[in-house]
Amino acid sequence: MGFFQGKTSKQTARVKKLLGLALSRLAIARRPRLARRSIYRSDVGQLLSLGYLHRALLRAERVIEEDNMLQAFDIIELCCKRLVEHAAHLDKPRECGEEIREAAAGIMFAARWCGDLPELQVARTILEDKFGSDMAVIAKEGTSIVDPMLVWKLSGDKTNMELKKKVTKEIAVENSFMVDFSELQLQKWNFFPDRGRAAKRPRSLVEARSPVTGVTLPGDQSMDWTGTKR
Repeated sequence: MGFFQGKTSKQTARVKKLLGLALSRLAIARRPRLARRSIYRSDVGQLLSLGYLHRALLRAERVIEEDNMLQAFDIIELCCKRLVEHAAHLDKPRECGEEIREAAAGIMFAARWCGDLPELQVARTILEDKFGSDMAVIAKEGTSIVDPMLVWKLSGDKTNMELKKKVTKEIAVENSFMVDFSELQLQKWNFFPDRGRAAKRPRSLVEARSPVTGVTLPGDQSMDWTGTKR
């Protein structure tokens, strides 16, 4: 009995250490995603300024992707902190309260989606061993006590048109642009013509590629991709 109690305590200490490392890595993982989100939002604004609404909506998917992951990071951070703070309770998983079980399930679910946080993979294995197969199934499916917001942010549909319109409209408002989504079908036809024919564009427009993201942005011949006069 003493052997198994010692083993459990050692596992708990390891989980606590892993989650502490994950908390440190979260601060680092946020930085590039914040930078990319800023760049993608700028791309959307640039496309809107040129009247390319359909392309702006496509780019909004990347904004949503980064937004979702950043919000998921916030929830994961709370789960990690809760388990680190109450790590001693993990020695008796059957006696854990709902908040601790929810945090553990959240970490187990997130581990499958967050390559940015490799520590969660190992922590998940230990937590699955502690809480049992039923909990592992719940966490894998993202049901029951797993935070539904975490599930949505990590596995939700990022291509949802209404969500893309919402984000695009927000960026348009920030840049004092007016958007008319009724023009969407016409623009879609122009950008994706039948039989691979090139879309017609005004001769005064050329394409420029963002040096950071690689996104191709249509622009005036006398301006670079940022909108600066040459």
